[in-house]
Amino acid sequence: MTLTYQEALDYIHKYVHYGRRAQTEHRSIGLERMHHLLDLLDNPQARLHTVHIAGSKGKGSTAAITEAILRAAGYKTGLYTSPHLHTFRERIRINGQLISRPEVIQLAEELKPAIEKIGNPSTFELITAMAFLHFAHQNVDWAILEVGLGGRLDATNVVQPDICAITSLSYEHTDLLGHTLSLIAWQKAGIIKAGVPVVIAPQVNEARRVLLKVADDTGVELIEVGQQWRFEPVAHDLNGQTFRAWPLTAPEEANKIHRIRLLGTHQLVNATTVLALTNRLRQKGTTIPDNAIEQGLETALWPGRLEILSEKPALVVDSAHNRDSAEKLYSALCEWFPRHEHMTLIFGASRDKNISGMLKVLSPLADRIIITQSYHPRAAAAAGLIQQLPAAARECAEIYPEIPEALTAAWTTAGKNDLICVTGSIFVVAGVRETWARWPEATLSLDDWAYSAEPIGMPWRKEPVKPAMERILI
Repeated sequence: MTLTYQEALDYIHKYVHYGRRAQTEHRSIGLERMHHLLDLLDNPQARLHTVHIAGSKGKGSTAAITEAILRAAGYKTGLYTSPHLHTFRERIRINGQLISRPEVIQLAEELKPAIEKIGNPSTFELITAMAFLHFAHQNVDWAILEVGLGGRLDATNVVQPDICAITSLSYEHTDLLGHTLSLIAWQKAGIIKAGVPVVIAPQVNEARRVLLKVADDTGVELIEVGQQWRFEPVAHDLNGQTFRAWPLTAPEEANKIHRIRLLGTHQLVNATTVLALTNRLRQKGTTIPDNAIEQGLETALWPGRLEILSEKPALVVDSAHNRDSAEKLYSALCEWFPRHEHMTLIFGASRDKNISGMLKVLSPLADRIIITQSYHPRAAAAAGLIQQLPAAARECAEIYPEIPEALTAAWTTAGKNDLICVTGSIFVVAGVRETWARWPEATLSLDDWAYSAEPIGMPWRKEPVKPAMERILI
């Protein structure tokens, strides 16, 4: 009997491994089970040209920009990213389009016999195999793969890529990856393979030393942003930013002005990483015209990352989830919104994150702090989270456990020159975007992922958002 879409997602998510079991498996299983699963599927990943991207922050944006450029160059692209904001279908895309519900059903049914033979894979292994199968079935020219967690033992690390990249590294998942940047960098460097060029974004010295050593020991070509490649900002506004980027071997390229819609200086780092990556692909024989590079840079979007939903008052959502990303958000808010009158911070986070570190960075900016929580199983309870605020900030803090109430409380009291910033978790950002999508003030395009939000397979979601047509009729 054919599965329904809901049943397909239920089947996928029943293999979610939370807590201690996930830690044990990450350390002990390695890639053996993933290789076994793919062997049973005739190794679809071996039929793909791939770009493999790891990092702590920026890997999703870097993957999105790379995909946009290759698609603009005329290639059929597959993009695999995680986690998703609103719908499972975001994770697997062909030429920018979300995988369809019938395709999810078909792939789940195709995977079932192999899954039953290997026993009990993780959900991420299952979804990764699903992406490889879909890209192979669709005969994509390029598959752009974002690492899920770490690198060395990540389910995506079964590919032999054409090129790989490592974006900015910082403290994350320390229970799995290690409690020092050196250990985290060693895990991320696990995607480096003999014969495959690697582009790395600027890193703090502790992480950089490890990446350079692994690259040297492996004997690969290393291209380093900040060394072989330079960049500098030119101008910015709320619609995007312009910048220069050039290899030291071609200083004349510094005269060229590039534009991206993504905001924040850190996105210039990501974009330059992509330029270095695509330049090396061109040198290896991949045809990527200059106009495709400019088109890809300017059209690439990555919702929920320093995204402006409203300008007056300013409503900004950002999926910062560790101290390093909170510091980048702090700098971006100071640069992009220097003249706001009052700021309300809406904050919620997962239990396993450095909550006090993020709040220590962001709370000094806020005149008012609203603590909330997502419906995700790992969400930190709002009542306990407020205790992690610096003592001085607790005086301006309130608790609204439900995300719609938190956004309403901020919005109804904001002046037109005020700033509302939502951050701390991709799941909180998703909740706010879905709430916003219901409101008449929303200016989201009617094909925005928020209108496809699914409670299916995600028990922490209470209700789906209203579909686009229903919003039109209100």
